Amino acid sequence: MLLVLDVGNTNTVLGVFARIEEPDNDSGEARYGLLVANWRVATIATQTVDEYGVLFRNLFSMDKIEVKGQVCERYFNTKALFIEPGVKTGMPVLYENPAEVGADRIVNSVAAFEKYGGPCVVVDFGTATTFDCVSSKGEYMGGVICPGIGISADALFENTARLPRVDIRKPTRVIGTTTVGSLQSGLYYGYLGLVDGILERLLEEMGEETRVVATGGLAVLIGKGSRHIKQVDDFLTLEGLRIIWERNAKAGREAPAGKSQRAAAIPTNPSKPWPRNKPRSR
Repeated sequence: MLLVLDVGNTNTVLGVFARIEEPDNDSGEARYGLLVANWRVATIATQTVDEYGVLFRNLFSMDKIEVKGQVCERYFNTKALFIEPGVKTGMPVLYENPAEVGADRIVNSVAAFEKYGGPCVVVDFGTATTFDCVSSKGEYMGGVICPGIGISADALFENTARLPRVDIRKPTRVIGTTTVGSLQSGLYYGYLGLVDGILERLLEEMGEETRVVATGGLAVLIGKGSRHIKQVDDFLTLEGLRIIWERNAKAGREAPAGKSQRAAAIPTNPSKPWPRNKPRSR
């Protein structure tokens, strides 16, 4: 099995991929293409490795997934592949300084291009909302970063004296007849306008054939109301981690572990060799 982790500022998402029974036609070896379990937990910077180890093993146990060995080197008895500059992604980065691009943005872009082709835009609704653009040639072009809807709402509640904290949801009508309804309308439709406004301008630059894919915690909520988001993919980041891990396994490369990285892929059974599959041809 292959364990992948997306460590965000607010949440950490874990996924476990199992080998596909049918061998890959090109290499004759199995691929890690079947997502058998996934979990979303809070990212707590002060939590120790032992606390995360207990949490991860309990999550595995709930889904009846066996972990042999003693999170990462200590609890899975293997070294993680961290997504960082120098790791083989198969995607040229056109940023002025490629090292500035967050690992999650590259991972999402790799997965979107592999699954949906290009040109495409990935909208990731996280603590910050990111718009990442991929060319028809599979190049990471750059994108847009703006405050997420959650921290935008927090700023409103924390800096006003009498406005209550409300759930972020689509209201039944735009005109609010209560304070809560007015806040929900402003948060939902205001953020929907931000998202569609940015996408409209991106599509003007990239072309009308550009596909827009959304992922992240509020992707379904905003995606349903957007004029431009045509695909919501909840597991896009996990798929991207799997794809990059397979590409590095094929190349026989192992990235050094680092504390500052946000995404990692871990083989949970180190006794088995890493797969050497070729990326799907286009």
